[in-house]
Amino acid sequence: MAEVITMPRLSDTMTEGKVAKWHKKVGDKVKEGDILAEIETDKAVQDFESEVEGTLLYVGVEEGGAAAVDSVLAIIGNEGEDISGLTGGEAPKSNESEEKKSEEDHKTENNATSIEQTDAEVTAGVEVITMPRLSDTMTEGKVAKWHKNVGDTVKEGDLLAEIETDKAVQDFESEFNGVLLKQGVEEGGTAPVDSVLAIIGPEGTDVSGVGAPKAAASSEKPAEQKAEAKSEEKAAPAASSASTDRVAISPLAKKMAQDKGVDINSIQGSGENGRIVKKDIENYQPSAAKSAASAPAASPAAQVALNFVQGEDTETPNSQVRNVIAKRLSESKFSAPHYYLMVEINMDKAIEARKEINSLPDTKISFNDMIIKATAVALRKHPQVNSSWAGDKIIHRGNINIGVAVAIPDGLVVPVLKNTDQMNYTQISAGVKDMAARAKNKGLKANEMEGSTFSISNLGMFGIETFTSIINQPNSAILSVGAIIEKPVVKNGQIVVGNIMKLSLACDHRVVDGATGAQFLQTLKTYLENPLTLLL
Repeated sequence: MAEVITMPRLSDTMTEGKVAKWHKKVGDKVKEGDILAEIETDKAVQDFESEVEGTLLYVGVEEGGAAAVDSVLAIIGNEGEDISGLTGGEAPKSNESEEKKSEEDHKTENNATSIEQTDAEVTAGVEVITMPRLSDTMTEGKVAKWHKNVGDTVKEGDLLAEIETDKAVQDFESEFNGVLLKQGVEEGGTAPVDSVLAIIGPEGTDVSGVGAPKAAASSEKPAEQKAEAKSEEKAAPAASSASTDRVAISPLAKKMAQDKGVDINSIQGSGENGRIVKKDIENYQPSAAKSAASAPAASPAAQVALNFVQGEDTETPNSQVRNVIAKRLSESKFSAPHYYLMVEINMDKAIEARKEINSLPDTKISFNDMIIKATAVALRKHPQVNSSWAGDKIIHRGNINIGVAVAIPDGLVVPVLKNTDQMNYTQISAGVKDMAARAKNKGLKANEMEGSTFSISNLGMFGIETFTSIINQPNSAILSVGAIIEKPVVKNGQIVVGNIMKLSLACDHRVVDGATGAQFLQTLKTYLENPLTLLL
């Protein structure tokens, strides 16, 4: 008997899903556990597996189309089975009709060249590489650097390019062997996800009619530029592979390093051009690790500052990070009703506690680490502040994941400490230092900047006494931390010098009422003014 498969709810805020890709076509056999389709939600693209066996008889949502949660996604049953009663009399879609409709749709869409249209023109052995979706919010990518030029031989696993997303710069490796026949996006250029990034195939193959880039001239560089690029690449291969922000490493080696907790920045690779491979992770000895440091390239903003000319205006194209910061903060400020609560903290006892902790061997924590720890414990007592607005409901988060704002040349990123309330001072300190260093070098992974339930922004190191921040959605609050300032305070009827720090809490009034926010700050104040209470 035929089974109706509905659009699944793959996230707590999902109301509709988009079929990014079908892995099965009408008429295909389907086994339990087979991937039916890739479903794009409001947060990520996820594989959707079949829970039944049979033949795919009907597709309710075309590839690229969207549908509401619980609407008909597909029907699976016995081959030749009559399903007219399940589809409202509509005949099952055939592969041929789907392909024709898809082709017609693309022909009328700005006359743009698409992958679907060019598939028939692709010669056997030629592979069209599309702009990958490297984060759940990525809509377009920027080619920060090409590691292969047109005409170069490419092997499976070779680093093809560095792709800048809305969150980080990531290495993109080739999955094919051949010759790079075409670059669909120029270095420094951007393109939408799934548009043509490159074409790889046998040497000499004519691909002039395949995947022509939109609104861009030929991406092939003049011979002089090609020669110059190749000579630079040969002159300094080690510099690229040894860079601490984008380490050359095979996918398997990267997975092994993550599982073993190995810092890949401390490993000298034995592969081609210093690439880290499996055996390097297996043979890694912490005591023998050598620290390698390379100066990061100046950011566009820094270069503009260096090239400043009196009376001459200059322009800097927005990075993907800057564009997303502008979009997200504007949405947060204009959609969430912000209000602010401020409190002064006497940090005398915190200063003494930090001094004692740092007197222990191999221990060094900052005031920021202490604030993060105190905040995490306070959130456990005030779960409403650790919640999110979801339209018709409020989601109370079960984990406390604190995002720590880090300034980078392109703007601001918020790496996340997962389960912060379960971490000690040393773990918090190590986690913040590691992620802050990698954030400034664009070495953070996308999943390290997702899942925060509360955020902290600290400008105290710049001497800022007090400020307010914009809430980092979907959080309902963000804590702004100022500098510790010596000032006169009244203690036991006497005026004495005290060490005062000001905190500002920005709250989303839809989730956190004024009294709730005030109670949270009272608890946080108690923890910071009496650090020993964190041990209770």
